[in-house]
Amino acid sequence: VQLQASGGGLVQAGGTLRLSCRATGTNFRLHTLSWYRQAPGTQRELVGTITSGHNTSYADTVKGRFTISRDNIRRTSYLQMNNLSPEDTAVYYCNLVSGRGNFWGKGTLVTVSS
Repeated sequence: VQLQASGGGLVQAGGTLRLSCRATGTNFRLHTLSWYRQAPGTQRELVGTITSGHNTSYADTVKGRFTISRDNIRRTSYLQMNNLSPEDTAVYYCNLVSGRGNFWGKGTLVTVSS
């Protein structure tokens, strides 16, 4: 299983970004996909998840600003991030857990300037 996250970059506060995470080597539609982030000097934290049934849940810090979706045909999950703040600056990772293991993408850096 391989996960490839993309879409990070530099954005001003109040701006938007959309991250993508494409999965290969797995029956993507069967699995929950999670997004995490890790800011410098902090532990990795859960941003949100989307289940195989497209149910979503979010950390309180991003609720109402971030939206997770998935396209099972493209085997891709999206993290739409609106109204970004400097506190959202982090490396963002996608994660998939299957019977074969716990898989992580390499991460994509999001930097929000004030």
